Amino acid sequence: MGVFSFGRQKSEDAEKLHSLLQLAQEGDEDARRQFIQAYVPYVLRIASQASRRYIDRHRDDEYSIALMAFNEAIDRFDANRKAGFLGFAETIIRRRLIDYFRSQKAQSRVSPFSDFEVIDDEDNAVNYVEIRASLAIHHDSEEQNMRRLEIEEYANLLSSYGLSFQDLVELCPKHADARKNAVDVARAVAQDPQLWNYVKERQALPLKALEDKVCVSRKTMERQRKYILAVVLLLTGDFTHLQEYVNDRQDSFSNAST
Repeated sequence: MGVFSFGRQKSEDAEKLHSLLQLAQEGDEDARRQFIQAYVPYVLRIASQASRRYIDRHRDDEYSIALMAFNEAIDRFDANRKAGFLGFAETIIRRRLIDYFRSQKAQSRVSPFSDFEVIDDEDNAVNYVEIRASLAIHHDSEEQNMRRLEIEEYANLLSSYGLSFQDLVELCPKHADARKNAVDVARAVAQDPQLWNYVKERQALPLKALEDKVCVSRKTMERQRKYILAVVLLLTGDFTHLQEYVNDRQDSFSNAST
């Protein structure tokens, strides 16, 4: 089987790929190999976008991680979900790459400073200040990259629920107390498996159940439901950097999206 175009597939190609996906999920390894091979260009594109640089499939670890994530998506995809397979696979790929970037950052943070010394011809370590400054710049750059990746993934997740960053800027409660109450409601949902399952299944807030769990009126929750739902998605997702905006302070999401 040749490689299909994943941009504009012919209907017969799309049907064949869908059939291969079903067979792969049922344990057909040959179908899995064919399906993965068909989407290698797609995997490379997502890996390059997430890494913000060209990814060489023969040299870069990011490609291997993205390919394993794509394979994971095959196993985890639920055909009954509203989202299509490619959108689901993209989310998994980006999450696994974010995990990888974080692990790389953690390793560099625990490395002894001597690992970064430059030795001259007389065996003297030189340029300590320049090296330290260089590492600081690299660290800040990695932080910014991971933050941007989280924003992209969060924006995609919001879109699947019919929300956007612009909605959050407009709907964010103006008063600090109101924002705190909205976040408290979101936490109640995020920390309760039954309430969170309700959100995932219906893409809506379990307002009736929440009335007995929080000290916020149903009328207020209905008025703030989009904002609360967005915070629930943030708290339950793999968004370490963005979650800082609700952990200690109830800041506007407009700060996170800039």
